Amino acid sequence: MFFVASNLTRARLLILGHAGFFLILMATAAPRINGQQKPTPSPSEIAPEAQEILDRTVQALGGAAFLRVKSLRTRGRIFAISEDTTTGFAPFESTVEYPDKRRFSYGKDKPVVLINNGERGWQLDRYGLIRQPAEQLRRWRIASRYSLENLLRRLIHEPDLLIQASGVDFVDNLPARVVEIVDTQQVRVKLYVHKVNYLPIRIAYRVQNPETREWEEYADVYGDYRKFQDVQTPMHITRFSDGERFSEVFRNTAQYNADYAPDYFTPGG
Repeated sequence: MFFVASNLTRARLLILGHAGFFLILMATAAPRINGQQKPTPSPSEIAPEAQEILDRTVQALGGAAFLRVKSLRTRGRIFAISEDTTTGFAPFESTVEYPDKRRFSYGKDKPVVLINNGERGWQLDRYGLIRQPAEQLRRWRIASRYSLENLLRRLIHEPDLLIQASGVDFVDNLPARVVEIVDTQQVRVKLYVHKVNYLPIRIAYRVQNPETREWEEYADVYGDYRKFQDVQTPMHITRFSDGERFSEVFRNTAQYNADYAPDYFTPGG
């Protein structure tokens, strides 16, 4: 078993497969609603220094090879953490097809399988197939939107963004240049990249829960980069929620653009 019962619900809500996204080009024609043309989105406001940092970060990750990625399959071990103590661990396999499909399984004998396909999500375990709860889907969408791959392949190309350089800081004693992004949902995101090699170190963001109206703070810390198919890939990912570390992912292998069945991201796949 992966988790003791007291940690199972939290783990299902928080421990999400690491998703990635490729660059999506926006349509040039504005759609019409009720016979009226929808206002054209405003261009983003990007400070030149911030643009330079983002460009150098994309190049550090592999440049064109990084942007061409369509899917990522990883294997390794995932650890659940509560009050800074490991409460469980399991082997995992994750396959993500950008921008919004995922199949993530963890456990040995009878693994739990999480499947996401756009707005839909399922969970398959020894008891059968169920729909993912709304809160679990919400957390998955948040983690996907602000992940390293989503941020650098998709989000920074959206309209109506404010992107600025925010000086230098330290993450785990590493000097980092900081880019601050405010998106259309008024979520403030901070991207920390290594001051020397420009590889991402940390992504932190704060979102408001639509039900409770309380603010939730998340952060993903990336490390142990290795090159696979000309793409620099983080093999160690630590995740935080409201300042508390709740999971660590240690990848053993990574493969880009692997083959899989057309129905792989459906419950019957």
